Amino acid sequence: MSSVTSSKKNSYLIPILIIGSLFFIFGFVTWLNGTLIPYLQLALQLTTAQAIWVTFAFYISYAVMAFPSSFVLKKTGLKSGMVLGLLVMAAGTLIFIPAAQTRLYWIFLTGLFIIGTGLALLQTASNPYVTILGPIESAAKRMSIMGICNKGAGALAPLVMGAIMLKNVDGFNEKLALMTPVQQNEALDALASRVIVPYIIMALVLIGLAVAIKFSNLPDINAEEENEKDNQPITKDRAHWWNYPFLLLGFLAIFLYVGAEVMAGDIIQIYGDSIGIPLSVARHFTSYTMIAMLIGYLLSILLIPKYLKQDNALKISAVLGVIFSLGAIFTQGYTSVLFIALLGFANAAMWPAIWPLAIDGLGKHLQTGSALLIIGIGGGAILPKLWALWGENMSHRMEEAQAYQQAFWILVPCYLFILFFAAYGHTIGKNRSKS
Repeated sequence: MSSVTSSKKNSYLIPILIIGSLFFIFGFVTWLNGTLIPYLQLALQLTTAQAIWVTFAFYISYAVMAFPSSFVLKKTGLKSGMVLGLLVMAAGTLIFIPAAQTRLYWIFLTGLFIIGTGLALLQTASNPYVTILGPIESAAKRMSIMGICNKGAGALAPLVMGAIMLKNVDGFNEKLALMTPVQQNEALDALASRVIVPYIIMALVLIGLAVAIKFSNLPDINAEEENEKDNQPITKDRAHWWNYPFLLLGFLAIFLYVGAEVMAGDIIQIYGDSIGIPLSVARHFTSYTMIAMLIGYLLSILLIPKYLKQDNALKISAVLGVIFSLGAIFTQGYTSVLFIALLGFANAAMWPAIWPLAIDGLGKHLQTGSALLIIGIGGGAILPKLWALWGENMSHRMEEAQAYQQAFWILVPCYLFILFFAAYGHTIGKNRSKS
């Protein structure tokens, strides 16, 4: 009997390693944007508001591709969908080569949008495998492993890519001002070229992983099969998905949460630079946010649901979000940056808490509701852009560093709404069936 159990565990090992690699890729590519923003700001001589188009191009792809991804997966199945997603991402990374050679911002943004498109497809396809790879009783443990892979990569990406792309860039603009136009052009070309080799390596890794999945023993199931499992509706089916208020409020909560999460992870480097912290130091700040998030994630695994209900965890997280946001606004220098990094801790439990509260009870509309929540990831495109525009507008009336710090007020109503959703919003329209 023990040999049979051992054989089963071995049969799960390689698929779990493959899916773990995918979650590592999610984290690495997603949180690389925090380094790309200050890097492209220097290499292409962009304003802060212009540089924030990086997050817009990347995250808006989720909003655009959520429903198309669902349609594609119905045609391809999950395994082939993951292969396609990886190849689309590889194509996006290779676009960085002509972008760097020409120093044209719109080409970089196109590459980011294509990478985000591949990620949207990949995320939609890969998550069901965490459930089916092994006994259902240990599914939560496997999801925890995937989360650690994701957040660990998020902490690693800025350290690795920052050391390459932002090496010796302190005072770059001051040095540039002392050069002749020809020298300036050469210096900017040299800086832009730093991105080429890392992105070629990323493309090769993505293609290699696509080949590994293609010839792996992962089961090639249909996307809808998983939606039919363990989805007993607690609310009577209604004619349309928009007839579920808790879903619409959950969509807005996801939108605001992702926007806040992206600001804590991607904005922190450029904010540190704006208040006078050298980029050689600021390039590590995204890693600090990810480490804080990883700690919060591990704590959530220990406490939820054994000691803490998910709606209560969300309430606590939202309150911490408000406190840390105010701390970032009313303190100075490194202390202000520390409070932004601590937002990673506050954000850690939000996605796993908001998601089930928003889809619980959708019945036959589960798949459509899930796609709607994926569209909510577009908050990562909108909120950072609003932050940059707010700071840029206020910089005409006060110092630039102070203006961008005051722009963090945008976070406070976001967390207050999430608190409302946790306390009451997720119950609106959720009348439990007696049958």
